[in-house]
Amino acid sequence: MTRKSICLLFLVLLALPCFAASKYESKITSLEGEKWWGGAVGLGSKMPFEGDLRLFDLSVENLNNQNVPLLLSSEGRYIWSDKPFSFQVENGELRLYSDYEKMEPVLAGRTLKDAYMAASAKHFPPSGDLPDPLFFSMPQYNTWIELMYNQNQEDILKYADHVLENDFPVGVFMVDDNWQKYYGNFDFKPERFPDPKGMIDRLHRQGFKIMFWICPFVSPDSPEFRELQQKGFLIKKKGTNEAAIIPWWNGYSACYDLSNPAAAEHLKQQLRGMQEKYGADGFKFDAGDIGHYNDPELEFYDKSATSVDMCRYWAKIGLDFPFNEYRAGWKMGGEALVQRLGDKDYSWNAVGLLIPDMIAAGLLGYAYACPDMIGGGQFASFLGVDQTKLDQELIVRSCQVHALMPMMQFSVAPWRILDEKHLAICREYARLHEKMGAYILEQAYHAAKTGEPIIRHMEYAFPHQGFVDCKDQFMLGDRYLVAPVLTKEHTRKVMLPEGVWVDDTGKKFKGPKTIEVTAPLERLPWFEKVK
Repeated sequence: MTRKSICLLFLVLLALPCFAASKYESKITSLEGEKWWGGAVGLGSKMPFEGDLRLFDLSVENLNNQNVPLLLSSEGRYIWSDKPFSFQVENGELRLYSDYEKMEPVLAGRTLKDAYMAASAKHFPPSGDLPDPLFFSMPQYNTWIELMYNQNQEDILKYADHVLENDFPVGVFMVDDNWQKYYGNFDFKPERFPDPKGMIDRLHRQGFKIMFWICPFVSPDSPEFRELQQKGFLIKKKGTNEAAIIPWWNGYSACYDLSNPAAAEHLKQQLRGMQEKYGADGFKFDAGDIGHYNDPELEFYDKSATSVDMCRYWAKIGLDFPFNEYRAGWKMGGEALVQRLGDKDYSWNAVGLLIPDMIAAGLLGYAYACPDMIGGGQFASFLGVDQTKLDQELIVRSCQVHALMPMMQFSVAPWRILDEKHLAICREYARLHEKMGAYILEQAYHAAKTGEPIIRHMEYAFPHQGFVDCKDQFMLGDRYLVAPVLTKEHTRKVMLPEGVWVDDTGKKFKGPKTIEVTAPLERLPWFEKVK
């Protein structure tokens, strides 16, 4: 486990008393054939829920990802609460627990889509805005896996140069954690970045847009800490005027109290100042997990705020910056925020999680989602692995999953770990994403207008046709069915709905039918609906 995972688990354990008996309980009697999705993006692989699901409290844990107080049914029902609740499944029966209200399903129609569209329209209508179009139209690059905590000017420029030298499309470029002097400071480590403005100018000339990793934490032994504490802009120890020190995966820090409008504006001014001084285009907003705010000894400026509210205050900062990315979240569906899946391992199991988790993100209102980093963003899973013996097939198949998602993001450098054959395949699928960029962007604008997901569960698109349990293929908009290979096999079954479909080789099929396709490593099976 990584420091991040251990820290978040520790925070969850501290909050376990929150699982005590709730004031309101509901037992939801299932309709015939009814199944449920929702609650947490990190539960995507368990959706639709069936059998038994352990008690999950939306106010306590977020599984390194986004939580939304929404459950959706295949039979057109949904459950929403403005406040967090707990839920579990016992013998296929859904049970709800709330400290705030008695919850009952709302009947919105007959299908999963009916349920989602009704919930979206009422509780998280689309804002009409979307993040910068470049997120969708081109691949992204992130320095995390290559540099980890050794972010530095020389290697960042080398990474960017290698993108161009290897003929990959140019897009958003993210510099990850540990570029700054310390947390809460927005200047570069001078020993690692002799000319940060020159670095950013050069990256801009190469065609990149540049984002920098930030968090809401502030190193306590710093001038920024003293200033922020004096102004009352930090979360406090309960009953005192002293800043609280909060454990997180990089140590112990104070934290911006963003429930204070003046503190939020101060932070935004620091970020705008970095844009003006250095030319940064935007920011990767990390941390902000619910568990960071659950300690009952914390006191917020907004006395009514809870842990989930504090998570949401962090997310609202990003609305001022079209180049943004989040990982942790509470609500905010329909807003112009990029929501990345939580760090995935370098493993075949993790490749298999990408589709169900992305589908879950879409069903919870996060249309502008990114399926983590190609090959995995969990850096610890790369440690101790012979870098000359990485599973090249895994990297290629992960790349293919990303290619027809709303976004694709490289971090581990394919030109470093792959031979020419496998590198050429990844280049081909980066180019496919670029080629499909106009269509993907069209779907993003559609999402901004209607709230519809870009990545759609087969059951959402083709209700009551036998797709309710399908987790390994998806619809990109309403035109393309995508069926990546998620194992080391070179064949797979594809379920085609009604209609006429043309695959990536030009072969025509008439659905509904289940077919077995041959998919050598260079092939990503996908199908266009033509009738």
